[in-house]
Amino acid sequence: MINHLSIHDNLLLGMSDDLDEATIYDSLKLVGAEGFVRELPNKLNQRLDPSFDDGTGLSGGQKQRLGVARALLRNGDLMILDEPTSAIDVKAEYSIFNNIYKHHAKKTTLIVSHRFSTVRKAEKIIVMEHGKIIEYGSHKELMDYNGVYKEMFETQAEGYK
Repeated sequence: MINHLSIHDNLLLGMSDDLDEATIYDSLKLVGAEGFVRELPNKLNQRLDPSFDDGTGLSGGQKQRLGVARALLRNGDLMILDEPTSAIDVKAEYSIFNNIYKHHAKKTTLIVSHRFSTVRKAEKIIVMEHGKIIEYGSHKELMDYNGVYKEMFETQAEGYK
């Protein structure tokens, strides 16, 4: 996010077409950001820099939600997300990814994540170590393979027991 810009300008940064407010709010709703944006004094026109009189600061999770909304608004054939929800709680993350899988289903989404709850539903998972692909498959295939993915998944899952 570019702080001196408004939420609207950040979301549409680099896009040649201006989108209507309803489309923008639909995208914000998919990532759980509609509520906090509507509560801001200037809503979509809120500047994201608290050093300005009309500016405000956002949490890391709020910024991440806006970043994912920006990616969804582009509606491209390929969406690349690198740790897009690392500052977002597990329940919200679950909802965001269900929406991404639902609304971007016919397109390619590449997700870089260390959270297995994020990648578990992916069609294909690539496990890398030292820059090399060491395992590849669906969650079930990788669990059946009994390799590094399964070991890491079970280690992470142990923390939730």
